[in-house]
Amino acid sequence: MTTQQIIDKARKEKRTLLTEIEAKELLKKAGINVVDTRLATSREEAIAVSRKLGFPVVLKIASSDVIHKSDAGGVKLGLKTEDEVGKAYDDITGAVKKAFPTAKIDGVSVQKMARPGVEIIIGMSQDAQFGPVLMFGLGGILVEVLKDVSLRVVPLTKHDAKEMIREIKGLLLLEGYRGSEPVDIENLENMLLKVSDFVEKNPEIKELDMNPIFAYKDGAVAVDARIIIS
Repeated sequence: MTTQQIIDKARKEKRTLLTEIEAKELLKKAGINVVDTRLATSREEAIAVSRKLGFPVVLKIASSDVIHKSDAGGVKLGLKTEDEVGKAYDDITGAVKKAFPTAKIDGVSVQKMARPGVEIIIGMSQDAQFGPVLMFGLGGILVEVLKDVSLRVVPLTKHDAKEMIREIKGLLLLEGYRGSEPVDIENLENMLLKVSDFVEKNPEIKELDMNPIFAYKDGAVAVDARIIIS
């Protein structure tokens, strides 16, 4: 489906939150590197998809009614065997049904566990005065603890993207700290520009979060993504 078809489908179903798989599909169409993620609607399908993608894998609840998956017990990491995947499927769906009895559950998303990297966040929210505003910073739980982020109004220029990355206090972690490998900062600049272009072309996007993005010396990949439409 095209980007507009995916958005129209969500609107027809009276959803403002896209599923993780839909969000990643839109970002992939925009040229942003995301982890390959598949939907499994049964325990058996989750095992089959995991086998195809290769272990270890990550399972996450697939529901447009559940925003904070981890808080609801809807995420299982580092699953190495078919038995672990099967149990994780049962545990995830059971926990979410208990926490959100009325939530519509599509199944679980299955993705290969990405190799660790420096965790980055790229996000966007609509400001009442300035319109879409892009955010860049250290990701994972660090974004909540350190709040080390920079902001720019869309559309971004190349100069804006360079400045955003170099403004955060955690720049040392990106450049290589105490023997750690530096990440590909130019790749992150290009990712910011692609996100800017994506939200500018799709004004229906109200909020966007890619957290975490794993940044490496040879690129970067978004392992989780959330998109809310107006």
